[in-house]
Amino acid sequence: MRAVVVPEPGEADALTIAERPDPVPAAGEVRIRVTAAGLNGADLSQRRGYYPSPPGAPDWPGLEVSGVVDAVGDGVDAWQVGDRVCALLPGGGYAELVTVDAGLVLPVPDAVDLVEAAGLPEVAATVWSNVFALGKLAAGEALLVHGGSSGIGTMAIQLGRALGADVIATAGSEEKAAFCREVGAHAAVDYRTQDFVEAARAFTDGRGVDVVLDIVGGAYIARDLDALATGGRILSIAVRDRTPAAVDMGLLMRKRASIHGTTLRARPLAERVAIIAAVRANVWPLLADGRVRPVIDSVFPLEDAAAAHRRMESSAHRGKILLRVG
Repeated sequence: MRAVVVPEPGEADALTIAERPDPVPAAGEVRIRVTAAGLNGADLSQRRGYYPSPPGAPDWPGLEVSGVVDAVGDGVDAWQVGDRVCALLPGGGYAELVTVDAGLVLPVPDAVDLVEAAGLPEVAATVWSNVFALGKLAAGEALLVHGGSSGIGTMAIQLGRALGADVIATAGSEEKAAFCREVGAHAAVDYRTQDFVEAARAFTDGRGVDVVLDIVGGAYIARDLDALATGGRILSIAVRDRTPAAVDMGLLMRKRASIHGTTLRARPLAERVAIIAAVRANVWPLLADGRVRPVIDSVFPLEDAAAAHRRMESSAHRGKILLRVG
């Protein structure tokens, strides 16, 4: 099979097409003939040499795919050859074939295009496990989403709104802020020209937001705390600002607030399987009835993976970037 590998860490041009042996599903696994793979920030870090695949996973990028089951391992009853699926992976999605634990596989709803489905598993699992399972966002509460025009951001906006929350998003331009509102945010601000703390307070009539989904880290954490309501929760899922976060512990205590830092790929398999089961139960019905949809920026051929990475690095994208494989 063909795969996009990284012989030496580096810039986008380090990505190279190579032949790799076809994987064989072990007991409890399925093999998927890949139709498309989704890009994620972790792929860029892996390409640069900062975020290697976990032991046992292929050593090239790719955390989510869509496609068709073409083989099943011993003990797999839930999936059959020919099923349209998408899956959350520990790595190796930039390839024509992948094997994955059957518990990390999801059916593609009839209403969802098979290519576009590649943009769902990682964002749905990340948003559900953080904003709802850990952050316990409830109907009537307020959610602040940073990077609202990203793949994660567009899923958080849609899920928050669909489940009854009031959603405010930040973005890097007025055009992107307008896009967030089109996706479903009740309000959105250009963080380059507006203070998101003031905007969040105005949005909530001075009360503050209940949950913040933060993809920046660093100096943003203290500002997130300023924007929080009493009892609020900050979910930190990525670090773009490498400056150490400074937190006013007195303010944290007075607000009875909490800060959670999480990753997804490093979790034990059993935890990831449980997250996928929760996504299927809670998010997939919203896809089926059209209240949530994949938001796709662009689709590149597998051979143009370097161009796809450059598109992501430019921060010009809105929604998910995909690689078309099959």
